[in-house]
Amino acid sequence: MTANAGTPRGLEGVVAARTRMSHVDGVNGVLIIGGYSVEELAAHAGLEAAAHLLWRGRLPDRVELREMISQMAELRQISPLTLDVLQAAKTAPPIDALRMGCATLSLGLADPNAITPAADFSAAMRLTACFPTIVAAHARIAQGKDPIPPRADLPLAANFLYMILGREADPAAAKALDAYWVTVIDHGMNASTFTARVIASTRSDMVSAVTGALGALKGPLHGGAPGPVLDMLHDIGSADRAEAWLKNELAQGRRIMGFGHRVYRVRDPRAEVLNKVAEGLGQARLENRQLYDLAIAIEQTALRVLAEAKPGRNLRTNVEFYTALVLQALGLEPAQFVAMFACGRVAGWCAHVIEQHAEDHLIRPQSEYIGLIGLKVNS
Repeated sequence: MTANAGTPRGLEGVVAARTRMSHVDGVNGVLIIGGYSVEELAAHAGLEAAAHLLWRGRLPDRVELREMISQMAELRQISPLTLDVLQAAKTAPPIDALRMGCATLSLGLADPNAITPAADFSAAMRLTACFPTIVAAHARIAQGKDPIPPRADLPLAANFLYMILGREADPAAAKALDAYWVTVIDHGMNASTFTARVIASTRSDMVSAVTGALGALKGPLHGGAPGPVLDMLHDIGSADRAEAWLKNELAQGRRIMGFGHRVYRVRDPRAEVLNKVAEGLGQARLENRQLYDLAIAIEQTALRVLAEAKPGRNLRTNVEFYTALVLQALGLEPAQFVAMFACGRVAGWCAHVIEQHAEDHLIRPQSEYIGLIGLKVNS
């Protein structure tokens, strides 16, 4: 005989935590981060300020922001051991190299196993400061080049672009990257955030929790597909080819990348933010402008084709669609996109770990057995 198998899977509909970090309203297309709409926060705050909001419960004043930027600049240097790990991982995907590098960051903490508020804040600062350094260093190593040391006189986004490009970026590019990182800093109880909170609930440390979150983010059902969005745009090539290309993909049973979301039934509000960022970047170079104009045309065609082919599914534009345009305009390779996502989301993971440690309650859901019962061992 078998046990009853009627329970919904994947904890869908279960409230796993009470949090002040973010609220996702999928019906109305609203994302609130620390009390602010994502549109408001991304327009007026950089990653350091948004991290302060989630870690401390409020945006920093000007003095606090200067101090935080300065402190994080001092923490962004990675150790020779971390560089050795990245060298060993030179052919690995950037998200794997980031996971390996992240695990080494506990070696730079005074007490890596401490879970006090002070220790958590210190670890959060180091992780958020070092993630862009790791991604930039690995990108250079993968190209057979020496990593560029970080600079202490630049904010997080500007320093990352300097390390990866070998030159100071245009201020508009740094602002665009900041807006992207703020846009993805937190998004409800997604798989990687839940992973971080489960690990933290065992009284494990911040670095362990964030390393686990990276493992969850890597999965293609969570980390997103902005790289394939670029492939789609290039394959289609021109607006007049969009409808036939999209219909053929659907006929072959394949997904249209950049459309549909597990939560949103209307347009992803993050897509709206990044649409404006991509448009601004598109003004800088004709190539980017042409790709942006093509994306706009394909988006409208895709929405119509999806509505006709899958009525009632509400497959609208998600954050991945315009993420691809923003990151490629900044000079990044599609293989780096998921790791770039992590550079923004790490501050949110850290905030949830801080919150979970304060709650100090083990997350231990039940399972329902659906296997056989009453079997006998043959003698």
